[in-house]
Amino acid sequence: MYQRKLPKEYYCTVDYALDIFGGKWKPRLLCILGHKKSMRYGEIKDQMENISDAALADSLKELQQQDIIERKQYNEMPIRVEYSLTNKGKTLLPVLNTISNWAIKNSTPDMYKGMHFNDVHKDLFK
Repeated sequence: MYQRKLPKEYYCTVDYALDIFGGKWKPRLLCILGHKKSMRYGEIKDQMENISDAALADSLKELQQQDIIERKQYNEMPIRVEYSLTNKGKTLLPVLNTISNWAIKNSTPDMYKGMHFNDVHKDLFK
């Protein structure tokens, strides 16, 4: 994973927030985890649909480092690992719901595809 040589500079609080949970994959990852108590890696990958293993692993690791998600490994064979939102991560859900509601009001359902959209968001368009 890429490590910055110089500290990141922020000029707005939104810059910092989007650095933590913005980007191509993290918002969808948080939305998916926000609708489930916990999920295994394969379940997350299936819901994300078009993400590579490297991108998913990097996103999970970055969110773990920020204490947004928790990785729980069970001592059994085969090894079982589950991911869930931490209490800090759960505080992002109202923010993500506000963004989702804005998108519902300002877009049409035919723009979207995928398992997560069909399971969670499609029925919200009226």
